[in-house]
Amino acid sequence: MQQERRNDIVFKIRKSRIVKVNDLMDEYHVSIETIRRDLEFLETEGYLRRVYGGAILNDFYRPEQALSQREQTNYLQKQAIGRLAVDFIEDGDTIYIDSGTTTMELTKHLGAKRNLTIITNALLIAQEAIVSNYDCRVIMLGGELRRDELATSGASAMTGLSNFYMAKAFLSAGGISLKSGVTEYNLHDAENRRLVPQRAQKIFMLADYSKFGIITMNYIMPIEAISVLVTDWTVPESVLEPYRSRGIEIYVAQPV
Repeated sequence: MQQERRNDIVFKIRKSRIVKVNDLMDEYHVSIETIRRDLEFLETEGYLRRVYGGAILNDFYRPEQALSQREQTNYLQKQAIGRLAVDFIEDGDTIYIDSGTTTMELTKHLGAKRNLTIITNALLIAQEAIVSNYDCRVIMLGGELRRDELATSGASAMTGLSNFYMAKAFLSAGGISLKSGVTEYNLHDAENRRLVPQRAQKIFMLADYSKFGIITMNYIMPIEAISVLVTDWTVPESVLEPYRSRGIEIYVAQPV
């Protein structure tokens, strides 16, 4: 039974790239100590890397999930984060909204805001902003439109971004780590995002529980560059406290 369970955990983590301790306990009807021993063993064998509340696939250079897959992953958490994050936007703001499925949830709730100027590199976010809010101006950054993400990147996008200053920037990330800062899977996305702290007065990071403890290939910024971190209710306070101690304001979205 132990070997079958561990084989099954390996299958799960190869499929979804992340597993949570609580979910494994419920599925296999075993104690937290049993799951922890399983994860410790599988980490020793090189299958995974343990993080807060679970484990991730041990593949540092793994590709990011396709956009269609990410739209379904942790959807309830992303929806709640988007609903909470929109409260930080005031009428008349000039804001940058980065490409990403969590930032898309923010964009869906802009309807009540007035006189916004929205700068983005994401085609879907520009489209959603126009549909959701008729009282906004959308500035779409130029550059190469990537088929996988429907977002622009490259020298033209960075030149366009450097022409603006924003009151607030709303970003997503591939991973957030106290040791390694904010990182990203895609090289082109990382290049754009590195420039944002130089152009925005405040950085709002929107990140669900699956981003904590994750380190991906491309460095973006140190943790201290984040002004406000908006996350979800499944992240333990013990995980958030070290971020608070570094001066980051943290807001926890509750289930919708």
